[in-house]
Amino acid sequence: MDGPGRDPSTFPPYLYEAYRATVRRSPKQPLIPLPQTLSEITGPGPAISAALHQTVQGAVGAEDTDLTTNMGTGTEAMGERIIVTGRVLDEHGAPLVGTLVEIWQTNAAGRYRHRVDQHHAPLDPNFLGYGRCLTDTNGVYRFVTIRPGAYPWQNHPNAWRPAHIHFSLFGPSWVSRLVTQMYFPGDPLQPLDPIFNSVPTGAAQARLVAQYAHDVTQEGYALGFRFDIVLRGPRATPFEPFEAAQRATR
Repeated sequence: MDGPGRDPSTFPPYLYEAYRATVRRSPKQPLIPLPQTLSEITGPGPAISAALHQTVQGAVGAEDTDLTTNMGTGTEAMGERIIVTGRVLDEHGAPLVGTLVEIWQTNAAGRYRHRVDQHHAPLDPNFLGYGRCLTDTNGVYRFVTIRPGAYPWQNHPNAWRPAHIHFSLFGPSWVSRLVTQMYFPGDPLQPLDPIFNSVPTGAAQARLVAQYAHDVTQEGYALGFRFDIVLRGPRATPFEPFEAAQRATR
């Protein structure tokens, strides 16, 4: 059921029966690869690409990286403040500069600011739950946010999703998008979560779990976590199929 070039030792299968949504949306026939045109591989062209990059650079401000205040209410969001940072790398370990990194997550009570989320947990009027930034010359991104809460979902009886942050990365071409999830170390819900466990056990799963970083932690302010993202190669970060990415509120 997996597409061409999709390493089954790293990436989750399209059909993982314990994750019930995949039963409905997984392909029923073998996938047919479609050749990509030059515009899909390289983007819309050098001049337009440069203009788009400048537009994105102008649109992404420093305030977008701080989810504790970017709701714009003048009051800080509630919850445990954390710093999440890391590098975006290619298969050779080289930094990817100017990559658009977006994150979204629940608030500290485990609720998304989304009309579909009807979890009986309070909304934080000062927490938007979305942020974005561009990687710097070393491929580094950095966010200040609130540690997200666990929440119930309807996949199976007494089902709870472990704390996680969704990541979306856009590269220089139309088709270079990666969507994945970052988890926290020591979470007891991870062994019970079918989304997390759809990723092959071992090194691939470990690449989805951030590491506590004392050098990132700021005294008296916030705990720090490091989460590097590798886009290709044998150490690639496991990512969600595009169909799942379109529905990635869970």
